[in-house]
Amino acid sequence: MVSRSARSLASLASCALALAAAAHPAVAETVAITGGKVYTVSGPPIENGTVVIRDGKISAVGAGLAVPAGARVVDAAGKWVTPGLFDSASQLGVVEISAVPATTESSLEDDRITAAFDVVDGLDPLTTPVAVTRIEGITRAAVLPEPGGSLIAGRAAVIHLGGDPVDPMSIVLRPRVAMVAVLGASGADLSGGARGGALLRLREALEDARDFAANRRAWETGERREYALSRLDLEALVPVVRGELPLAVRVDKASDIVSTLRLGDEYSLRLMILGAADGWMVADRLAKSGVPVVINPMVNLPDYDRLGATLENAARLHRAGVNVVFGSFDAHNARNLKQAAGNAVSYGMPWDAALRAVTLAPAKAWGLGDRYGSLEAGKDADVVVWSGDPFELTTNVERVFIAGVEVPLESRQLELFRRYRDLSGPLPPAYRQ
Repeated sequence: MVSRSARSLASLASCALALAAAAHPAVAETVAITGGKVYTVSGPPIENGTVVIRDGKISAVGAGLAVPAGARVVDAAGKWVTPGLFDSASQLGVVEISAVPATTESSLEDDRITAAFDVVDGLDPLTTPVAVTRIEGITRAAVLPEPGGSLIAGRAAVIHLGGDPVDPMSIVLRPRVAMVAVLGASGADLSGGARGGALLRLREALEDARDFAANRRAWETGERREYALSRLDLEALVPVVRGELPLAVRVDKASDIVSTLRLGDEYSLRLMILGAADGWMVADRLAKSGVPVVINPMVNLPDYDRLGATLENAARLHRAGVNVVFGSFDAHNARNLKQAAGNAVSYGMPWDAALRAVTLAPAKAWGLGDRYGSLEAGKDADVVVWSGDPFELTTNVERVFIAGVEVPLESRQLELFRRYRDLSGPLPPAYRQ
């Protein structure tokens, strides 16, 4: 007799395969979304607007547009239409169960520098959080490697949440968008216990990469000193020291943020700041630097590295002129990004600024502003139709288009919910002894 646990696993596997089939990429079609309140992000809202999607791109946006012949019409009267949301700091596709190491692909437990580590090599589009997040209106995400045992964790990627569910590369938009490092208390722990030690190791890595870039031929012929880093790690860091690839530094404490900005000036780096729980305390410096600052607006629990944590962080940074971008810093809770944006609004951030922080601002920060983040002709057709304000908890997602393809609003959570919504009768057949 087959055990209940075996049947449970078989049922879950069947559910995953069904969802994979449902999410399999379809051919992009011509679609006209009509009658909704269209938030383009790049301009004012359009009442009774129309968004025309053709061949995976937005071909037209405006009021009173004619519907192209043969187009499928989606009636959005009374609805809100926005670009798909963008999570700028996620673990989507690389974490299934965070407490089970075998299902996490986001970090290396290696105490050396791991700059050559590419997060895309462990991507799995079938991880449960991908579908769960997609049906909440989030269509793109930056996937960040976690520090693990290394001060420099590796290279981040940008993905979309459509594509072939069994082909990792089908969801990759840009495989190497930033090098991720960590300073502050976490960096100190990885560098002998002192923040100065972390900065010392990071400077050494940057110095080695800069010297390697200038003297590679001499190094290859044994005419140059040995470096602390491996050849692959040095090669991975060369675009960073040349200013071609951003260095995204995870840091929260105000003094550590200032030290990071100083390091960026010292080496002429393209910086991004991740976390910045105390960012409002040095908002003027961040604004002057112009660096994108990725925060989770829901962070307000203090510890030594973020004694100034407050729910007003986003609003204060915005008022100072900081380039604010929102991220979940999670996999399973990436779906709550819109709630985090709404929370930022409730604590003083303008609504349109919050929408920009989850659409156009991240697209620009990650180098995709020319093709994504606003509803404009020529851009990728990631479009979401909402029942109302997307930042309200009672609002539902009604339609999601990714690169012009409408994706089913299905996830394993919904499948399990439907299976067990009625507990008055016997267990479903697959679970009977």
